[in-house]
Amino acid sequence: MTIEQLKHAIHAACNVSGDHEVLIFGSQAILGAFPDAPEDLLTSLKVDLQPKNKPESTDAVDGPLGELSAFHQTHGFYVHSYPIAQIALPSHWEDRVIRVVDDIGTQRFVGLCLEPHDLAASKLIADREKDRDYVRTLIVEHLIDSAELIKRLDSIDIEEPAKLVKLRKWVEETVEDLEG
Repeated sequence: MTIEQLKHAIHAACNVSGDHEVLIFGSQAILGAFPDAPEDLLTSLKVDLQPKNKPESTDAVDGPLGELSAFHQTHGFYVHSYPIAQIALPSHWEDRVIRVVDDIGTQRFVGLCLEPHDLAASKLIADREKDRDYVRTLIVEHLIDSAELIKRLDSIDIEEPAKLVKLRKWVEETVEDLEG
């Protein structure tokens, strides 16, 4: 995916939802901070998002823009809209979002992308191999700082403290492996 495709997804999701801002929290959120991110980080064909000011319109976005829709068939990527509350995020993530603006004529459409450390922390909490690979690439490419990532992990409110210990250890071991 490219930054232009992300902007197109933002514009389309805003139009369908009737909102002028969307929260972007999947892997493509990296384009907010790094529009020329390494290709390994941009392989997903979907943009995970939620209309910011009209969360009740979340379900309305999936049909016309979702997987196997005409939008997907035409553009080669799709939008997956669901509530951001379904993912675990570091505290105060809202203060760190990165704005991607798409001005079309007199209209302004805004994507509020998770900051890379917040994105990485949420991916690790999901605890899937593909997400660990994604975070490993962020670390290898020096797009995030491991110490900051650990701080963000520690700020996530989850009911499984042992999971945070495991993830902290994974980050530390990953950094050691890369340095050693």
